[in-house]
Amino acid sequence: KAPEPSTPPPVPQATETPQTPPPAPAPAETAPAPAPGSSDFQPVFFDFDSYTLRDDGRSALDQNAKLLRDNPSLAITIEGHCDERGTAEYNQALGERRAQAARDYLAAAGIAASRMQVISYGKERPFDPGHDEAAWQKNRRAHFVVRS
Repeated sequence: KAPEPSTPPPVPQATETPQTPPPAPAPAETAPAPAPGSSDFQPVFFDFDSYTLRDDGRSALDQNAKLLRDNPSLAITIEGHCDERGTAEYNQALGERRAQAARDYLAAAGIAASRMQVISYGKERPFDPGHDEAAWQKNRRAHFVVRS
């Protein structure tokens, strides 16, 4: 029997595929801003033998209140500090009153008291170890530490 004529296999035909634009890149996720840390809070300074808030102290506390309002999960410790003059006992009590003055101001600005603790270190933790008025001024302060 004679072989049947073979037919060549079909040649694939090029078909035009419509060009689709590549998918748009996913929008870049912006990382949430980090929560404020202790260094973002402004210290409050006091005059010698005083726990009365000065104008610059109220301004610093207004900034701190805004940070706390903008970050409702933050809790802070307000540390009261004194310069080296006076007895340890007297400065312990004065440091406590300074921290309480800052806490009371923040509470009046709408910050929940449950978010604030106060502690006094008196003259035990000076910011500046110097023994002159410039150093003492830096040490008479309320300092803010973020707990959470």
